[in-house]
Amino acid sequence: QVQLVESGGGSVQAGGSLRLSCAASGRTLSNYAVGWFRRRAPGRGREFVAAIGWSGDTTYYADSVKGRFTISRDNAKNTVYLQMNSLKPEDTAVYSCAAGRDLVPTTPGAANYWGQGTQVTVSS
Repeated sequence: QVQLVESGGGSVQAGGSLRLSCAASGRTLSNYAVGWFRRRAPGRGREFVAAIGWSGDTTYYADSVKGRFTISRDNAKNTVYLQMNSLKPEDTAVYSCAAGRDLVPTTPGAANYWGQGTQVTVSS
């Protein structure tokens, strides 16, 4: 089993940047593909944001964040990052990372493990 802990959330003005981290413990993260999802409001479904393959050579992005967000991983540090630039108020959400053992988690059902999430608030 792998435990995931997100950090780096916070409040920022529109146009600003944040870098989220997803740190893993319990298992080596290189055994998992990792995705980021967000939930914009309680009761709403999780929205796919970005994902990265096991070695980091394949990445996937939602159209809404393409060109603004960058996902990367450092397997030596057991950590995946989400660099978020040019943030918009509509990016406000709880961001969670998820690990997929056999599939790249581009949908919630493809994930085996989830972190608790970190709040990102973008003001206009």
